[in-house]
Amino acid sequence: MNAALYALTIFSWGTSWLAVKLHLGVVAPEVSLFYRFALAAVITAGLCFALRKPMRFSTRDHLFMAMQGIFLFSANFFLIYLGMQYLTSGLAAVVFSTVIVMNIFGSAVLFRARVEPRSLLGAACGLCGLGLVFWPEIAAFDLNAQGTQGLLLSLAGTVFAACGMLTSAWNQARRALPVFQTNAYGMAYGAAFTAFLCLLRGRSFDFDPAPLYVGSLLHLAIFSSVLGFWSYLTLVGRIGAGRAAYVTALFPLLALALSTVFESYAWSAGAAAGIGLILLGNIAILAKTKTKAGQTAPKRIT
Repeated sequence: MNAALYALTIFSWGTSWLAVKLHLGVVAPEVSLFYRFALAAVITAGLCFALRKPMRFSTRDHLFMAMQGIFLFSANFFLIYLGMQYLTSGLAAVVFSTVIVMNIFGSAVLFRARVEPRSLLGAACGLCGLGLVFWPEIAAFDLNAQGTQGLLLSLAGTVFAACGMLTSAWNQARRALPVFQTNAYGMAYGAAFTAFLCLLRGRSFDFDPAPLYVGSLLHLAIFSSVLGFWSYLTLVGRIGAGRAAYVTALFPLLALALSTVFESYAWSAGAAAGIGLILLGNIAILAKTKTKAGQTAPKRIT
């Protein structure tokens, strides 16, 4: 069962980067993002009602769920979607894998978690690897260059993703909010915030009926959003957050393989070494993460 959940998570998130690339084009990126999470919110909420999960929460709970939704299901992907206009899907997935480093230091600030020396070594490997992958853009740094813009936008989106993951951890550990319902509301709030961004930027809510666009939208909503988060969070509950988080070191490999086949990503010695360092750094960090079995339910703070 655990192996199947691992495979489903890696497939859902590893293929999502190419699906996003296919999703961009005719429709504005932020409008496509709105469609994705509006549909995912409807599906997740429908499953909650079908499974008779409680859906009533306090106003304060909704504020925390809205914060998670804006960070994790809106601002994060909004910036990454923009960045992926200038990067291949595989490189965007590699940039996103640095979220583990950000979570390590974010947890130290928010939860006063101890930063292990091995985590610092892993963070250093990740940053060096990222530098190698994007050395051509760094050496000829120019804010007007497309590669540089893609890197900066994707890194900014990854920062928001880390904020969203930390908010989710806070909601579970400090407010005892159930994950499935929190995702349903969070996706709805994220979609609403994205719709606001679309209106603010003067975007029209066009829709592309082409099979490629519709297919990628359904894949992103159902597999990458609903099933991807369900399988990952189920793994967290079964084997602990540390072991489950290994998917973040594995799904970039699938994303890069797909990018090589479908986007003709050109490998270089520096890029290969850099990607290896990033994955090695993630493994070094995650290998040190442990979750105690049999923990009691968190105490709710009102």
